[in-house]
Amino acid sequence: MKNLRSEIIKYSKMLNSKKLSALRSGNISSRYKDGFLITPSGKKYSTLKNNDIVFVSINGYFDKKKGIPSSEWKFHQDIYRNKKEAKAIVHAHSTCATAVSTHKRGIPSFHYMVAMAGGHDIKCAKYATFGTRKLSKNILKALKGRKACLIANHGQIAFEENLSKAFELAEEVENISLQYITSLKLGKPKILSINEMKKVLSKAKNYKRG
Repeated sequence: MKNLRSEIIKYSKMLNSKKLSALRSGNISSRYKDGFLITPSGKKYSTLKNNDIVFVSINGYFDKKKGIPSSEWKFHQDIYRNKKEAKAIVHAHSTCATAVSTHKRGIPSFHYMVAMAGGHDIKCAKYATFGTRKLSKNILKALKGRKACLIANHGQIAFEENLSKAFELAEEVENISLQYITSLKLGKPKILSINEMKKVLSKAKNYKRG
């Protein structure tokens, strides 16, 4: 567990260094035994120590004496409950993904790389107050058949089979968001067809991130 806590801290600090989230915004977790380990509430990532990382059971129990988990631990819990393939989750308030989300719009297949999120588009979960079950419900709906989504007026979330892949997927969502914003400055982008995206999704199943 010590190594997993250290890994969570490593990627939490990378949220700052890679400019995916500032200071203490966003959160990271990893599935562990009958629950998950998650970043704590209200602490700057630059100051995190192993003992700050909080264990939350899959049923939502945590020992307050050992720390308070991120205020958004509930949607981590619900993703782990509903997505057996999810082993790690990265939630970021990255600039471009957040900007797109404030328009309550997802990202269409203007570029084939949207397939990296698992579908022919990247959906945007409806807005709900942070830390609520309503937000979890909205996120799960947007994640149907996908590994990442935007969250309206909030940011983005990505999950994968490990922290490295989850973090890289979050980076890709941010880059795709930047490209989408840039394309809109030139007008309405041309959208790839569903048939083309089916071909891309088929190829993406065998795509290995380097």
